[in-house]
Amino acid sequence: MIEVAPGLSLDEDELEITFIRASGPGGQNVNKVSSAVQMRFDARRSPSLPNEVSIRLQKLAGSRLTLDGVIVITANRFRTQEANRKDAIERLSELISKAAVAPVKRRPTKPSKAAKEKRLDAKSRRSGVKSMRGKPNSAD
Repeated sequence: MIEVAPGLSLDEDELEITFIRASGPGGQNVNKVSSAVQMRFDARRSPSLPNEVSIRLQKLAGSRLTLDGVIVITANRFRTQEANRKDAIERLSELISKAAVAPVKRRPTKPSKAAKEKRLDAKSRRSGVKSMRGKPNSAD
């Protein structure tokens, strides 16, 4: 079990981990050893996630989400399989913990009476300044 957030954990059987060849550092091993990790997690059908968390997770995943609702994370930052595996799991758990936090609903507010009066007063003052900018009357 992987602890993701308080009261939320994933079973390791839900993660499909495959090792692939990585580009980047590795020296002579780069063409021989499959050290990069490609991890797949089915966010849509996961029994561990509540429905609301799953929906938010799919929105947060962005381009990492396939049409089937599977999140694909590729980790190739390190030279060893184990370090890349930990990195991929950590990135997924970070994504899920962000999705577990429900957004705060916005409560619409109204401007106060004093704020409305202040705005109208400023408008009338500005109007007076601009009205003095016209051409002088011929009677003057």
